[in-house]
Amino acid sequence: MTSSASASNRDRFAEGRGTGPTPSQTVGPFYGYALPFPGGGDVAPAGDPAAITVHGRVYDGAGDAVPDALLEFWQADPAGNLAGAPGSLRRDPVTGAVAGRNGVDFTGFGRVATDADGRWVLRTLAPGNGYISVCVFARGLLHHLFTRVYLAPDPFLDTLPAGRGRTLLAEREREGVYRFDIHLQGEKETVFLDFG
Repeated sequence: MTSSASASNRDRFAEGRGTGPTPSQTVGPFYGYALPFPGGGDVAPAGDPAAITVHGRVYDGAGDAVPDALLEFWQADPAGNLAGAPGSLRRDPVTGAVAGRNGVDFTGFGRVATDADGRWVLRTLAPGNGYISVCVFARGLLHHLFTRVYLAPDPFLDTLPAGRGRTLLAEREREGVYRFDIHLQGEKETVFLDFG
């Protein structure tokens, strides 16, 4: 910018006219930086024989995988207790880096980034209240989205419009393994909940 252009812009600001509209910018994807932490999808304590695996993919409205989404999970423990335990985001006292879980306590919280094919995996314990809460962050979303993963049919699913409850029901693939795909838009759009 030349000095005369700089002077012109200063004059416009001084007069309250600014320099015109600011160009738009992309919303993300910035979730893969600093937010995921080691063992973020390993909510169940290491070696727990009751651990289950819930996995899936995140899809956009065109049916393409979303390679840079971030999912946060909150859930009750097997007894239905929502208190959880501290420790998901422990910090190393020497380096200050996120150390992750201690591998022993069930915290009820997980954070997982999708891979290049939109896949994610959560290893957890079956929630005593029947569902896992999910918060979805992804490129192009101005606000995060809330949904739930139900591992079995639930009366809440019957309160949704016809056929929509099935979008919240995980598919049991085999003992201890469930699949739950998240569709951000389109014909198969997952039900998203409004807690406002």
